[in-house]
Amino acid sequence: MLATQNQGALAGIKVVEMGQLIAGPFCGQLLGDMGAEIAKIEPPSGDPMREWGQGDVPTWFRVLGRNKYSVMLDLRTKEGQETARDLILKADVLIENFRPGTLEKWGLAPEALMKANPKLIVARISGYGQTGPYKDGTGFGGVAECMGGWRKIVGDPDGPPARMGVSIGDSLAASYSAMGVLAALHVRNQTGLGQIIDTALYESVLQVMEAMIPEYAVTGHKRTRTGAILPKIAPSSVYPCLDGEYMIGGNGDAIFARLCDAMNMSELAQNARYKTHLARGENQLELDEIIASWTKTKTLDELSQLMQQHGVPASRLFDAEDMLADPHFAAREAIISVPDEILGETKMQGTFPKLSRNPSSVRRAAPREIGQDTEEILARWLGQG
Repeated sequence: MLATQNQGALAGIKVVEMGQLIAGPFCGQLLGDMGAEIAKIEPPSGDPMREWGQGDVPTWFRVLGRNKYSVMLDLRTKEGQETARDLILKADVLIENFRPGTLEKWGLAPEALMKANPKLIVARISGYGQTGPYKDGTGFGGVAECMGGWRKIVGDPDGPPARMGVSIGDSLAASYSAMGVLAALHVRNQTGLGQIIDTALYESVLQVMEAMIPEYAVTGHKRTRTGAILPKIAPSSVYPCLDGEYMIGGNGDAIFARLCDAMNMSELAQNARYKTHLARGENQLELDEIIASWTKTKTLDELSQLMQQHGVPASRLFDAEDMLADPHFAAREAIISVPDEILGETKMQGTFPKLSRNPSSVRRAAPREIGQDTEEILARWLGQG
């Protein structure tokens, strides 16, 4: 059900979204969920995401486009550029994820926009950032995952690099850009001035690469693909069972002892080969084999019950069907139902993170038609019509 009131933390903030595909629009979705009013500028052909998604009916845009107003402008024309400029001068935030130099080519250089609208915050998302020798290159999320180190370490050791299964490079860049907007809004409250946020997709990936850089810089160690295990961290893996696969994270000493109790193998916790974190790491493969031999005799439900009883972090591997049937997802509204003009009542992920005083919400379904809100936005923001 769509929310009837906007209690979001960003209520009253106006955002012009000039992005397409994933990174820019996901940043806009995050800000819109938190209450901002999003005027999404679409070309006459529309955002390509309108055609993306598995199955017979494209669904991806129905998530990315929620809480947004669609304004159709052809930014390749002088008229479209002038109207976009007028909207931006009324906005608090501009999001764009074009190749560096594109805004400047259209006469929409951020520095000029900010001179006319000093409070403006500009979130610029690109493959390689606005500076550096690669800045003019075309960078998609998958390319950023390679440059940022992600693809190099994901997959089986004897196989090719694996893709995560979602567009993680784009989503990370969008999330960091939204974080930057929130920080810039805080500073603007103190100074009255906006600023430019320069987000590179590859650097967004780099930020989550843990100790990869200092490990090499200090010790010369290069992380490689290790498949399903976390090297030297045991037990922490996915194990086979009678009706599927089950993840167990029992690598702490006390947790491992509880896991051994659940397995009726309490003696393992006192075995010198497994008693300490370092010992378990050295004997990881044989320990995983012992655990797998046990999990193969249990069902998913049996394992879930045992792990819960003994306080061991663990989970079955959820897919969409599992999530829709799970009571915890329902209780926390992690998945919500949104009435949609194209798809009807549609399940999708809820808003996140959760704020106690200013809850985020879905107040509008994604726009059905390209440019359907052009007249309304031009009238409300610019007094036209």
